[in-house]
Amino acid sequence: MSDVNIRELRNHGGEVVDRVARGEQITITRAGRAVAELRPVPRPPLSGEALLRRWRRLPAVDPVALRTDVDELLDARV
Repeated sequence: MSDVNIRELRNHGGEVVDRVARGEQITITRAGRAVAELRPVPRPPLSGEALLRRWRRLPAVDPVALRTDVDELLDARV
């Protein structure tokens, strides 16, 4: 969690809110003392139907090609 003072919040409010929207929690300070916290609003969970729609759009994976690619990248001694 990072701190932002009142002046920075006033002068760069949009940037501060963008940081929070990306998941950062920010403490607002006045005269060096914490007075408020900003944190992202939790996203509602996806429904089962939405998850299935996303799953159906995933590209097909060739397991043999995937294994070949992984073997080329990893050291067999590990």
